[in-house]
Amino acid sequence: MLIFDGDCGFCTTAATWIESKWPNDSAEIAPWQRLGDQLDAWGLTRDDVMSKAWWVDDRGVRGGERAVAAALQLSPGWPRFVGRVIDVPPLRWLAKPGYRLVARYRYRLPGSTPACRL
Repeated sequence: MLIFDGDCGFCTTAATWIESKWPNDSAEIAPWQRLGDQLDAWGLTRDDVMSKAWWVDDRGVRGGERAVAAALQLSPGWPRFVGRVIDVPPLRWLAKPGYRLVARYRYRLPGSTPACRL
């Protein structure tokens, strides 16, 4: 499951785009605002889910660039390749500040809403 900020238009657009690349029923996307107590079961706090996207599967919980990489790897073709590339050191080390930069300025990206500024 890809967990994202449902109040942020950019995050919603990005999560929906990733989901559209998955084969049917591979996984699901969910805004953290709809998950309630499930977040506690995964050890996630409100601050965690407000600051970055999260991926939850049988291998555990991953945040930020690792969450995006895991979600992309479910897709066929070039998205899978990109997901694998950004999840392997040393590129993962470059993906981390890249993810932080996008997260910090998501309110300036296409599809953003005022809620993206948080």
